[in-house]
Amino acid sequence: MRDGLLFGFHVISCVQFAFSVYYDYMYTIVPPNILKTHNTFGGKFKFLTFWDAIIQAVFFFVCILNDWFGTNAVSPKKPPLIRKIKDNMHAILSFPIAMFVGVTFWCLMFVDRELVLPKAIDPYFPWWLNHLMHTMIMVSILIETVLAPRKYPKRSHGLMSTLGFMLIYLIWLHVIYYKSGVWVYPVMAVLSLPLRLLFFAVLMFLTLILYCVGEATDNFVWGNEYIKQQKSYAKSK
Repeated sequence: MRDGLLFGFHVISCVQFAFSVYYDYMYTIVPPNILKTHNTFGGKFKFLTFWDAIIQAVFFFVCILNDWFGTNAVSPKKPPLIRKIKDNMHAILSFPIAMFVGVTFWCLMFVDRELVLPKAIDPYFPWWLNHLMHTMIMVSILIETVLAPRKYPKRSHGLMSTLGFMLIYLIWLHVIYYKSGVWVYPVMAVLSLPLRLLFFAVLMFLTLILYCVGEATDNFVWGNEYIKQQKSYAKSK
């Protein structure tokens, strides 16, 4: 029953994010006279939201492979490679980046939507796609956290890996600005250099906090099961 529920959830999640990537890439084309940001160097790959949708589609495809060829046991003695990939991808990328994208997007929308999603692009970026890419990413990864157990990597390794990914994206933002003279997100254009640096530092710190939130959530949901499994292994020796 649980395995069937997991498999169905993974298929639905994989399909919805793969479709989001496809639709966003193929059909959400904003004319240059409406908003030049969307037509500068980097294309759709300028946006962390687009990166994250790809990450989630790949992650849930890995989950499907793990359902077929791996294991969803609480704490397997010798987890197969696909389970290790799934666990590390969840911890390092899927959970913290999904939560980062969702939390920062909706906070900025609450403050001033023109800083992150100007009204001018509403005719080209449908509301349902907005919720798939900015709301369902959080919902789906939280459901995955509750439904399936995982083994988190060593905290220092996990934190540094997540931070490394965000630093790569931050460098990419500056490459885009160097090539086009346009900041990907309007909020960056209204900040002075010191405030922009502070803004980046706060976002990096938030990413690390969200990694720890993911680890804490996993321990809250599955901690007792991990302990039971370890005691079972100890008795069997």
